[in-house]
Amino acid sequence: MRVLVTGGAGYIGSHTCQALLAAGHEPIVLDSLLYGHEYAIKGLPLEKIDLRANLKPLFLKYKPEAVIHFAGLTYVGESSVEPLNYYDSNVGGALSLLRAIRETEIVPFVFSSTCAIYGNPQYSPLDEKHPKDPLSAYGRTKWMIEQILVDCHRSYGLPFAALRYFNAAGASKLLGEDHTPETHLIPLAIKAALQGGLLKIFGSDYPTPDGTAVRDYIHVEDLSSAHVQALTRCDNLQVNLGVGKGYSVKEIISLVEKVSGKKLQVEKEARRAGDPSSLVANSALAKKLLDWQPRYTIEEIIQTAYEWHRKQYS
Repeated sequence: MRVLVTGGAGYIGSHTCQALLAAGHEPIVLDSLLYGHEYAIKGLPLEKIDLRANLKPLFLKYKPEAVIHFAGLTYVGESSVEPLNYYDSNVGGALSLLRAIRETEIVPFVFSSTCAIYGNPQYSPLDEKHPKDPLSAYGRTKWMIEQILVDCHRSYGLPFAALRYFNAAGASKLLGEDHTPETHLIPLAIKAALQGGLLKIFGSDYPTPDGTAVRDYIHVEDLSSAHVQALTRCDNLQVNLGVGKGYSVKEIISLVEKVSGKKLQVEKEARRAGDPSSLVANSALAKKLLDWQPRYTIEEIIQTAYEWHRKQYS
């Protein structure tokens, strides 16, 4: 199957391209390379383009049989400062992509969504029926796109799957998390272990057991496998992807210290705008409908991430 992968040079996108290749599919990457890395998709067809451009010629050129949509801005804190940029890029890019599909051929559409659409949990773990109350412009753009997909399904028969990630982490042997700027806890903690310096903790007064935010961490290869499974199961599908267990910031720091053998120096900061206190997934629906099961433990997630980053810093 020819699969058009937007944002395919990014962290999750590049891992998914590898998973597609392993499953016998043909990934074609659309990426502006604003945050993606060309080395991560070496040997794959690449169209360097902003999704807000006219995409119809590319669809006519490649005739994709499915689309996986990762591309977009993803920094929660930044979205609270510059919301218009997020609506323009995320919603505008998705609309341009969907118009091209509408004008050429309706094909299955797998969307990279997020648990940020839920906001602060009214109960935990979060299932798909939980109320949607995003705390950031980033989360609101993702929820808006999901609603657009529902309307496209109703009006045009668009087969889609919206996969609501919890916290992607970990690495494969060849690819890892390489963001600029980096805002995610695990790579920042590993960098502090390998290079020294302070690790900032944003918020130590949350209503959680140790006062720090709790998140459900899922290995990037487990996320990638879910996208491959979703290609043939697109039917107005909206599901969570997580492991069902949360770890606090302090617990993650302890695990990184254990793996690295280094004691981290931490500094407490105020909470970041748009960050909920706790996000833990109930992924029973994804396991059932996608025939999918996460394989990696939190220890394996951190170990794989540490090994990848260690090679980059050596």
